[in-house]
Order: sequence, then C-alpha cells, then structure tokens
Amino acid sequence: MKNQNYQNHKKFYPPHHFIYLPLVFILQIIGIWKIFNDEQNQLIWILFSAVIFLILYLALMIRQHYALGNQDRIIRLEFKLRYFELFGKSADEAESKLSFDQIAALRFAYDDEFKILLDKALQQNISGDEIKKSIHNWKPDHHRV
Repeated sequence: MKNQNYQNHKKFYPPHHFIYLPLVFILQIIGIWKIFNDEQNQLIWILFSAVIFLILYLALMIRQHYALGNQDRIIRLEFKLRYFELFGKSADEAESKLSFDQIAALRFAYDDEFKILLDKALQQNISGDEIKKSIHNWKPDHHRV
C-alpha cells in the first residue's frame, strides 16, 4: 500500500460514486421527463421510473457497507485505547501482529482475560473464533451495526 498524504487521502468507491449514482440519477431524470412528454408511452415511463427509483434506493442501502467499514475502524481505535489504558504504551506493535478478526474478538473479554488472550493471540496466533471460545466472562456488545 502506498504512503498516504494530502493528495491521495480521500477515498472514493469509483463504481458507486462515479458510475452507478450518476447513471441512476440521469436515468431517473429522463424517466420523469418522459412521463410528462411522451403521453403515448406514459405507463411504460412510469414503470421505468419506478424501477429506477428502486435501484436508487438499493444504492442508498449500500451505505450500510460504509457503516460497517467505519465500525471496523472504531473497533481498532477501541483496541488501541484499551491497550494503552492497560499497558501504558502504544498498541501499534501489537496491532500490526494481529488480524482484524483477532482484534474484534478481544473486545468481548474483560480486562483480566483480555491480557491473557492478547498474549495468547500474539504468541500462538490463535484465531478470532478461538479467542471468543476461550472467553469465560463474556463482555457483551449491543451496539454493533
């Protein structure tokens, strides 16, 4: 992955932002315009516009994908904060050795088990699923998207 800087820090999802949404908006405008200007095929254009509207609605539902990506980022930040609170140092080294699956699994452990399971994850590279199965006192998360 290339180094990030001011020129390249913005992130777009090109199929969504530059192809899909503009195309759907254009088609919706054409459909609505044709409803009022093509009386002979008005019913077809109403159906066309309804289908395009449903496709546009689906595009908006893709935003769920963005919410999950943001949530993953927050989980990483929670890990870093918790690591710092428990060990008094940066989590960068530990985080670089763990997969996201492991980091996400560790959040379900209370502090005493967190330390043990973190060490186990770093030393034995156990999976996130194994980490979850090893937790005796489960710390619930009722705020997931």
